[in-house]
Amino acid sequence: MNQEKIGNFIAQRRKDKKLTQAKLASYLGISDRTISKWERGKGLPDPMYMLELCRILDISVNELLTGEFIEERNYQQKAEDNLLMMAGQEVKQTKKMFFYENVIGIGSTSIFLILIFMSVYFVENSVLKIILFILSFIFLIIGVSVALKIETEEGYYECQKCHHKYIPSYQQVYFAMHYGRTRYMKCPHCQKRSWQKKIYSK
Repeated sequence: MNQEKIGNFIAQRRKDKKLTQAKLASYLGISDRTISKWERGKGLPDPMYMLELCRILDISVNELLTGEFIEERNYQQKAEDNLLMMAGQEVKQTKKMFFYENVIGIGSTSIFLILIFMSVYFVENSVLKIILFILSFIFLIIGVSVALKIETEEGYYECQKCHHKYIPSYQQVYFAMHYGRTRYMKCPHCQKRSWQKKIYSK
């Protein structure tokens, strides 16, 4: 999606409606800096604001995401193009978050092992040994918790029995047996347990 084009379209429609950035922001319950960011092409409106924004600007969601008015004969094609672009962006964002998950997981595990190694082989003071042990476990617990939080919220799991795609709870992910990003969990749809793979999008 062309964020700059979308931003210019939002700005033009706002001016056509004789609204200031502050006034439009007040209607949406957000700051005028957020409106400014959209109009400068530095970000896209959050989905929770899109419908109301489109209502105020008297445009459709497809027109908003395209950054221009759409002729009726091209409407269906533009809608499909926008859906494909949004799906592509979702996959890209999910892959990016999974990369962060790996970095956090490997980083916290490495710090844990380094601190344990130091406390065993290089530190003689008992109090300092205990402090290093405690710090190592704190790093590991925080790192694993953050990594699992990312894994829970990004992408979906697919049941191998009924192929239902869903987002499990943090508790389900935390306590499930796993290898890599495949976990043994109960599907909320068919209530059967299976090894469920992580997928990027529905």
